Amino acid sequence: MQNNNDEQKPNKNNNYQNLIKFSLFYLLIGLLAIYFYQSFFAIQKKTLSYSEFKTLVAKNRIISCDISSQYIKGEYLNDKNKKEQFVTVSVKDPNLVKDLEEHHVDFSGTITNTWLTNLIFGWILPFGLLFFLWWFMTKKIRGSSGSIFGFGKGRFKVYLNKRPDVKFSDVAGIDEVKYEVEEIVEFLKNPSKYQKLGGRIPKGVLLVGAPGTGKTLLAKATAGEAEVPFLSISGSEFIEMFVGVGASRVRDLFQEAKKLAPCIVFIDEIDTIGKSRAINTMTSNDEREQTLNQLLAEMDGFESNLGVIIMAATNRPEILDPALLRPGRFDRQIIVDKPNVTGREAIFKVHVKKVKLDNDVDIKKLAQMTPGLVGADIENIVNEAALLAARENGETVNMRHFEEAIERQIAGLKKQNRAMREEEKRRVAVHESGHAIIAYLTPNADKVHKISIIPRGVAALGYTQQLPTDDRYLITKQEMLNMIKVLFGGRIAEEIVLKDISTGAQNDLSRATDIARSIVTKLGMSESIGLVVLEDPAKSRFLGSEGIFAQKDEISEKTKETVDAEINKILNDCYRQAKQMLEQNIDKLEKLTNILLEKEEINEEELKKVMENKDV
Repeated sequence: MQNNNDEQKPNKNNNYQNLIKFSLFYLLIGLLAIYFYQSFFAIQKKTLSYSEFKTLVAKNRIISCDISSQYIKGEYLNDKNKKEQFVTVSVKDPNLVKDLEEHHVDFSGTITNTWLTNLIFGWILPFGLLFFLWWFMTKKIRGSSGSIFGFGKGRFKVYLNKRPDVKFSDVAGIDEVKYEVEEIVEFLKNPSKYQKLGGRIPKGVLLVGAPGTGKTLLAKATAGEAEVPFLSISGSEFIEMFVGVGASRVRDLFQEAKKLAPCIVFIDEIDTIGKSRAINTMTSNDEREQTLNQLLAEMDGFESNLGVIIMAATNRPEILDPALLRPGRFDRQIIVDKPNVTGREAIFKVHVKKVKLDNDVDIKKLAQMTPGLVGADIENIVNEAALLAARENGETVNMRHFEEAIERQIAGLKKQNRAMREEEKRRVAVHESGHAIIAYLTPNADKVHKISIIPRGVAALGYTQQLPTDDRYLITKQEMLNMIKVLFGGRIAEEIVLKDISTGAQNDLSRATDIARSIVTKLGMSESIGLVVLEDPAKSRFLGSEGIFAQKDEISEKTKETVDAEINKILNDCYRQAKQMLEQNIDKLEKLTNILLEKEEINEEELKKVMENKDV
């Protein structure tokens, strides 16, 4: 299968398929032509009943006729005494010949041979239509596999004469990764440079990273820079309900790669077929295992100097089979991590090239506003900002459009029509004001960028957006405690101002508890517990991601009680300190709440004026 813009290498299967299409098309045209030809000339003849025919014979108006076993055809004189063709059904009439002789009609007999008509319309045409329907249905089942029984043919896309138009200049934010793959490009362009020194290029390169970090884009850019054919396929396209089909498609893919060498083979989402065979042995999948075994065998069969580079991408490396990752197969594993603030700035610059920007757009600030987002998220933000500007019939895209697009990406769509009672609206304003004031007063806390009480997404009635000043790779214990204080700010504000608490702090309490538990059981930051790790996260082999934490079985009941007591102590100390900070700034809390109820959204500068007792 191939894109419209791609040029695929012709083969015998394609020629055979085209021949079938050509033959069926012209066969149907010929049969329809015969049918309409006969129908057209049958219409030109006057159809008479047999009684009308006998009446015309008696009136001497039948000129001549030809008698067959089925029809009587001939000429007669119509009411205007003009000759006209006629046809009538032939019946068993013993007096017919006698009547024709008496009225001097010139008649003759014909032995009708209808075998050809019966063959065409009784057999060839119906079975031809059935064959065409069968062929069409099997083509739909197998996709564009290239032959009548082509379930095992590979469904890969081939960029041949027209190679991917993506270059390294189109890939931003992952410069370290680009340096790694540039060696592959150099080998494909100049293999003798490595071979003369006895070195060999890695057979396989595994790109590991979170979704949207640019793994597929990087693979295309590698092929575009090397100017070699690029074969692309998704791991899910190998698997079918028929056992053996996946292995056949793997063989077909690698056979095609050998013909096109030097080239790059890219398998996206390789975890679909490369899942470890040790996982869930009770529910093993024979088809997936056969496909994986064939992939391993094909990678072993490649010579290092053949010029075929196998690249694969996955965001679940921890489930891959160890046999895929040993030297000689996927020798090199490259982590495509989320971009830092400099990388995000470079990604924004790539995606805004085709966008008409207003002079107030600050790319660096946009990068600071999007911590943790990947390239796909940034591309979506730029597109969303352009759509918002077009919706307002604007000539350019300004900073306000980008800020709204970022908020949509992070918090969800605005729910302007979600009506809240005034009491609920005031409670949300008090809650968010508490978060903002604690964040403003707490040293080393992330700066507050915006406070909003406009509902967004599914459940958010309001939010306080904090932006880090720079990328952090380490975090101290005090910074973690400060995060807990900020999370408690909303609930404390409700308690102080409204003298009652609500369910709005549920998520805040959950996050605060998780941080406190990490301090005690995972990071060894608790004095009473000591330098002991009591919970093991399910870590990814490459990404360092963390899953569900499980307490070790050897922990005693006394230690568990100590852990619970230490977590409660941390939470209570943070709660007490945050409450003291808000009680000392109760006037600012009331003022910020009233302004927020009036404007619904407050930015960083307006918050600063409130905290400095200036007019907003």
